[in-house]
Amino acid sequence: MRVMVIVKATKDSEDGIMPTTQLLEAMGKYNEELVNAGIMMAGEGLHPSSKGKRIAFDGPSRTVIDGPFAETRELIAGFWLWEVKDMAEAVEWAKRCPNPMLGPSELEIRRVFEAADFGEALTPELAEQEERLREKAAKR
Repeated sequence: MRVMVIVKATKDSEDGIMPTTQLLEAMGKYNEELVNAGIMMAGEGLHPSSKGKRIAFDGPSRTVIDGPFAETRELIAGFWLWEVKDMAEAVEWAKRCPNPMLGPSELEIRRVFEAADFGEALTPELAEQEERLREKAAKR
């Protein structure tokens, strides 16, 4: 199963305070362990929400909202995409992670939907389209 591991933002990450060399080295070593174990599919850090945008949808209407966004504890500072056998394995790997921030921080683990999760709503035509798009994206 695939999971997204979300690195929650902190006041420091939202203020643009960059990680130390020591933290970058520790995270690099951890990422290398994830890759060598066949767990890590992708992972990136994100700029603060002050450099971001949100698009609000209401029927046909679209509104662009400039960052920064309120409620720092609800924002994302980075992510990994992992392939694991189950949630227990994801938790074990997450517990091995160096603290991703300079102070207290939090990771959130969320399961990624798979085609089978959509049941009958995912028609064979939609499943074929999804597969084509996934293959095309993988080639990029």
